[in-house]
Amino acid sequence: MPELQWEGKRDAVNVAKNIPAHLLEFDSASSFGDAENLIVQGDNLLVMKALLPRYKNRVRCIYIDPPYNTHSAFEHYNDNFEHSAWLNLMYPRLELLREFLSDDGAIFISIDDGEVHYLKVICDEIFGRKNFVAQLVWEKKKKGAFLSKTVTNVKEYILVYCQAMDSFGGLIGEVNRSPETYPCVKTTNPRGVRIIPREIPSRFKEKNYRIAANTRAGDGNLEMIFLDEAIIENGILQNNPRVESNWIYQQSLLDEYASRGELFITSGLNLRRMVSTPRIKMLKDLLLRVGNDGKSESVFTYDENLNHGGWGTNEDANEELHKIFGKQYVFEFSKPSRLIAKLIQSITDKNSIVLDAFAGSGTTAHAVINLNASDGGERKFILIEEKEYCKTITAERVKRVGGNFKFARLGEKLFTTDGTINPRVTAEDLAAHIWFTRTGTALAENFSLPLIGIHTGSAIYLLENILTREIFNELPIFDGQKIIYGVACRLSEDFLHDNKIIFKHLPKKI
Repeated sequence: MPELQWEGKRDAVNVAKNIPAHLLEFDSASSFGDAENLIVQGDNLLVMKALLPRYKNRVRCIYIDPPYNTHSAFEHYNDNFEHSAWLNLMYPRLELLREFLSDDGAIFISIDDGEVHYLKVICDEIFGRKNFVAQLVWEKKKKGAFLSKTVTNVKEYILVYCQAMDSFGGLIGEVNRSPETYPCVKTTNPRGVRIIPREIPSRFKEKNYRIAANTRAGDGNLEMIFLDEAIIENGILQNNPRVESNWIYQQSLLDEYASRGELFITSGLNLRRMVSTPRIKMLKDLLLRVGNDGKSESVFTYDENLNHGGWGTNEDANEELHKIFGKQYVFEFSKPSRLIAKLIQSITDKNSIVLDAFAGSGTTAHAVINLNASDGGERKFILIEEKEYCKTITAERVKRVGGNFKFARLGEKLFTTDGTINPRVTAEDLAAHIWFTRTGTALAENFSLPLIGIHTGSAIYLLENILTREIFNELPIFDGQKIIYGVACRLSEDFLHDNKIIFKHLPKKI
């Protein structure tokens, strides 16, 4: 597969692998309510590495709105990079973001014309071309800049990649629950003969009639040839005639639909199917300002048809922040919560974790709150933002729109410069790091020490005491391989061997 090359790429590729583990310092005074939602202030690269032991492969939806590299300097963030510097910024962060995604999860990345093609290439490299889902086009405004001398731009893009296409369920754009009828034939399908099951109803104007053999019936291109006579009495088919046409369904399906009362003969002597079960239609790749219902709504309202009401605009985002903070232009180029809520709705169930590593003004959390309030969901959000406005704008917005969260800052490194364990590390933090390092998976939320968990036939323990026979006898029983981390061991090699114990000295054996 072709790869994009630039100055510094070799270092960028290795950055994510070499990030030291850090602690998170929780700030109860800046937190709001008691919830599993999380807002973290700090360099998103370091924060993500700190979060991975708890959240690897647990996040269903990631949305990021990274710097577009428009060569401008804004009040709240820098958007002026050398092209290679922008790629060096994005590459390791995308690598880490991929590790958070569940097997059925996906990432949405907002971007504009300037870097979309380069972003597509590095995403192909990181996520795999086979996991490319779509390049969505969002109509971001009604009118472009009137000073433009080249073209009036009213669009942006959202690149979508999934973790594993085989497990990904697609982007759902509409759930139709109202009854509809569908034809059973289609002109582009191959010709064939099917038997029409007896006892299906007829909507022909006459209740008692016969369709002679070799009759050509049907509406327009949906022609059907009755090879046998069809007998209708009291509006019900009495026999099983053979009919030639361009069938959509195999005989077994026609029989099944007939048994469920879904087939009927139309007034034009065609065959149709009545469907009342929910039907799913996939999302269109055009996210238009005006919905197919002719409406352009500025705030999120829940609808199972995502194409209703439009997808929101930059102007809507500005007005949203204005209403929340009581002043205009609180944040540059924030996204409307309507847009993000619909993207989340297209992929998640009601209990998913949603992550935004470029949190900005907190739109993603606002979208999760709105969506949960609309459909009764219990989605959780994780926001990461480095700048000081993480507290004054990001967290404050979430608080004002009714969200609860724990607030944390990036803390010290897990290990000191001489390789010892930082004395501020809790046993739970250390257990999460050991588990993640050993298994490459996120630690379960309900673990309890000394048994961290069981992975691929081995029980993993963390001791706060020296391993002796007395301590060993008090450990939760496990018959298989036992991997025990501790500061020292007073057991003989024979005892370790006989009891299937591998002892790991802290900290060097992590």
